[in-house]
Amino acid sequence: MRYAYAITGALLLGGTAIAVTTSSNVGAQTAQNEGLQAAAPAGAPASLADMVEKLQPAVVNISTKQRVTVQNPFAGTPFGDLFGQGGGAKPQTRQAQSLGSGFLISADGYIVTNNHVVSAGAEGASVDSITVTLTNKEEYPAKLIGRDPATDLAVLKIDAKKPMPFVKFGDSTKARVGDWVVAIGNPFALSGTVTAGIISAVHRGTGGTYDKFIQTDASINQGNSGGPMFDMRGNVIGINSQILSPSGGNVGIGFAIPSEQAAPIVETLRQGQSIKRGYLGVQISPLGEDMADSLGLAKNRGEFVQGVEPGKGAEKAGIKAGDVIVSVAGQEVTPDQNLSSIVANSKIGASVPIVLLRNGQRMTLNAIVGERPSEDELNNFAQPQDDDFSQQGEQGSDTQAAQKSLGISAIPLTPSITRQLGVAGDTRGIVITAVDGSTDAGAKGLRRGDVILSANNRPVLTQADLDAQVKAVSAQGRNAILLQVLRRGQAPLFLPIRLRDK
Repeated sequence: MRYAYAITGALLLGGTAIAVTTSSNVGAQTAQNEGLQAAAPAGAPASLADMVEKLQPAVVNISTKQRVTVQNPFAGTPFGDLFGQGGGAKPQTRQAQSLGSGFLISADGYIVTNNHVVSAGAEGASVDSITVTLTNKEEYPAKLIGRDPATDLAVLKIDAKKPMPFVKFGDSTKARVGDWVVAIGNPFALSGTVTAGIISAVHRGTGGTYDKFIQTDASINQGNSGGPMFDMRGNVIGINSQILSPSGGNVGIGFAIPSEQAAPIVETLRQGQSIKRGYLGVQISPLGEDMADSLGLAKNRGEFVQGVEPGKGAEKAGIKAGDVIVSVAGQEVTPDQNLSSIVANSKIGASVPIVLLRNGQRMTLNAIVGERPSEDELNNFAQPQDDDFSQQGEQGSDTQAAQKSLGISAIPLTPSITRQLGVAGDTRGIVITAVDGSTDAGAKGLRRGDVILSANNRPVLTQADLDAQVKAVSAQGRNAILLQVLRRGQAPLFLPIRLRDK
């Protein structure tokens, strides 16, 4: 828009000058837009028409027919038979459809799209058929060759009767913020829609384990999912996947899976193989502001180890809960390049050097990369990080807790209390008796009955031990302290707690 305004402004000024200097010669005046030719911004063509004309035939519309089983909402009521059409409490089956985009990557009919485009959209739903429609309105039934839910990618195949137009992947590692891009897809079922914009950011995370998106302001809406993002050479550098929008429509923030990530996964799926990823066996937390402050480290440099899975590569290498992993195989761990992503892309069976911080000391360990288990197996190992501790339990706000340094009142853990809490008999620590709800401890859900095992990576056996560690942290100029907390039925969790404002 800046270019447009600049050009328009110059023309208006020029027109004004002509009007002033030729006021005596009315016949010499010309319309402002006569002979106007838009100038191309540096690096961009004056028109995208020629490029789009060649690319559009390779972009397809993808639709699915789904069967959805729903419960009779009137089941168990006097109206069950009436509104259930005689079915009583029996579930009912309904039809549903979904629409999305995709693109051909070979002349024999292989197609790339998003996994969510060809997946059942609701619990109790199943996909009956997938149909691919070309720009010339030819329709083909499609077969699902493979999918990877973790990266939201899927590969389809149509039985092509003739060579199909196709496009190839480009190199997204060369993409820069400010580069021009073009998206082609089927937003709101408007097939063949072309939008253009620039790359707004690269390596953008949105909370997923493998998020490494290209962000763009090219208009992307519902139905664009699975469609290609092209660079100015017509190469696919991204697969449009998500939008960020409070209204559900385009607000100038769209995300595409970069080709550097997508291409090898697509090739593996195309060959009928499953995706295998590296695995260390650690549960991790981002090194956000509170966590970093509690450790006296710079934020967003490394990830904190909350737990280590027995028998996996991390434990065998000597990695422990409380460590901060800062690099793997020479690659720094940052929000743009998280630990899970680095390890997932490591060769299974390889020995990789891992640099970590333990009690402020830098050390290097070597770990053997294993194969990532299924999601069900991972869920059995996963420890709750925020769910339970973010809930406000039974909390005290009595004078005793309010007067304490963290707003926490605690007593030593005795054998009798240990039995009442249902924790292991050899547990050592202090048990919280009250929490001031106005403090950070209260806001993060600490409550009566939680056991504090350590503070500032030092064991605590009395309230005085806890207060002493708070003073030590404060003397170092830090505004948060790291507590290791145990709650009945859960594994110990490290939790950063901010100190009271002075």
